[in-house]
Amino acid sequence: MQAEEKSPHGRVRAVLDGKRFDPPPVWMMRQAGRYLPEYRQLRARVGSFLDLCFDPELATEVTLQPVERFDLDAAILFSDILVIPLALGRKVAFVEGEGPKLEPIDADGIERLEREHVLERLAPVLDTVASARARLSRDKTLIGFCGAPWTVATYMVAGEGTADQLPARLMAAREPDTFQWLIDRLTVASAAYLAAQIRAGADCVQIFDTWSGVLGTAEFDRWCIEPTRAIVELVRHAEPSARIIGFPKGAGLRLKRYAEMTGVDGIGLDWTVPPEVARDTLQPLVAVQGNLDPAVLLAGGDTLAGAIDGIREALSGGRFIFNLGHGILPQTPITHVEEMLARIRGAS
Repeated sequence: MQAEEKSPHGRVRAVLDGKRFDPPPVWMMRQAGRYLPEYRQLRARVGSFLDLCFDPELATEVTLQPVERFDLDAAILFSDILVIPLALGRKVAFVEGEGPKLEPIDADGIERLEREHVLERLAPVLDTVASARARLSRDKTLIGFCGAPWTVATYMVAGEGTADQLPARLMAAREPDTFQWLIDRLTVASAAYLAAQIRAGADCVQIFDTWSGVLGTAEFDRWCIEPTRAIVELVRHAEPSARIIGFPKGAGLRLKRYAEMTGVDGIGLDWTVPPEVARDTLQPLVAVQGNLDPAVLLAGGDTLAGAIDGIREALSGGRFIFNLGHGILPQTPITHVEEMLARIRGAS
């Protein structure tokens, strides 16, 4: 294992640069959120979820809360993947108990998407990145992010989250040229946004493709792999030292192809990926991140301890960042997070 010298960008970034650590660095997807009492207290003082996302002072506070409580190895920007359609001129709202609501987009709506001043509309989010980086210790990694074009498009086409993303799949099948136009617009905007986050102080960025698993093989290549590859290329053209994690949730057997074709530095694994498979097929290519089932963290006890040990045993020999296989569940007890971290840090 690499010596424990401090990296100027933190241990998570160091793994993406090729280093290995035991115990591994750890952070959690959705680590700043409703399971934290301090987040719930702050959230009660703010009007809407988007108001919080676009308030640099409060969003910085939320970004740092889990690092301050748990001494995690990374902070991830507090924002949302749907700030991109908002910046492109679409109306976005978050309805309590229902989630995001958008006006479903069609060909005319795609044509009317804003082309100018996208980053200006996202300036408060970029201010949060700069503020969080200024307050965060240099031995902690600051992670920026965006939603992958496919996943963001699913919300834009349906106007909300759906179980199987059928509206977007239908548009992609019936009107592939129109859908390609939407994907291309999202690709360019997302790449510019990630590059701007890096300039503002993010040490690495993650591309969340939450709904990639619903795509067929050919569709996965066209709507998941190709836009991600293009984003990676555009970001690296603007910021050559950029480090990028891809998270194609549900990709399964297609993960190796994703790693080979997109050029990402690391891959986030959902909890359905056997760690031994990731060790044998992915770790020779990229860093891997994951993949504790959030339900197991919620359950706690011996099941949690055994799952942590199994993941570490399989993956700690290579480039590895411990994380969950998706976002932490809001009802997760703080004590279970503490137990997880003690197990990771104490069982070297």
